[in-house]
Amino acid sequence: MDVESATDSPDVSPLGGDSAMQWKSISITHVEYPKGDLIGFFLAWVSLLPFCIIVGFITLIIFRRDLHTISYFAGLLLNEVINWLLKHLIQAPRPIRHRQLYTEYGMPSSHAQFSWFFSTYMILFLFLRIYKNYNLIDDIWKYCVSAICVTASSIILYSRVYLGYHTFGQVSCGALLGIFFGAAWFCIVYVVLTPFFPILASSPIGEFLMLRDSTLIPHVMWFEYTSSRTEARGRQRKSRKSQ
Repeated sequence: MDVESATDSPDVSPLGGDSAMQWKSISITHVEYPKGDLIGFFLAWVSLLPFCIIVGFITLIIFRRDLHTISYFAGLLLNEVINWLLKHLIQAPRPIRHRQLYTEYGMPSSHAQFSWFFSTYMILFLFLRIYKNYNLIDDIWKYCVSAICVTASSIILYSRVYLGYHTFGQVSCGALLGIFFGAAWFCIVYVVLTPFFPILASSPIGEFLMLRDSTLIPHVMWFEYTSSRTEARGRQRKSRKSQ
């Protein structure tokens, strides 16, 4: 993600542009929005979604140890490395807003590249990797999740321009790169890495780390639910017999 330097006070006096405008930081973050602007306040919070996604991935990896989830997150990290390299290779400045707060260049936008990588991979995963139902009604949740991903990614794009962190060209470039790298990484995981998941999961290291390969399980959530319920009932029966 883009790194901005901290401000000493919540209100920032502009050094350029509209001298009457004041900027305010969201508490414990450095994302700023025009003071009193409810749209800017909402967009500032939306621009923090990539950080929430990272926390969600770390939580899933710690508690589920699924190799597909780990591969997905590894792709996001690789995408960020590529973004950092491109930024320092292109060295395009950010738009001049109220004052220079940034320690990174602006082209391409890392928020845009991250969010569209995530959405592209997620959509491909839902429709190519997840089990397929026999009718549209049973698959409606996939379309809903895809629509949410696209909508959230689009709002993140708009927020970076609205709040003055990037130009339209910088977020557009980031979005296109995110779509390209998201699709490319999905193909790599789906075609190249997935066949090695059973080997890795059954290896001594995989067993020590309790890694899981759910490739052949059509409905992972339902499988885990029924397995845990069956195990719980079995243990309840044994508990009653021992009493």
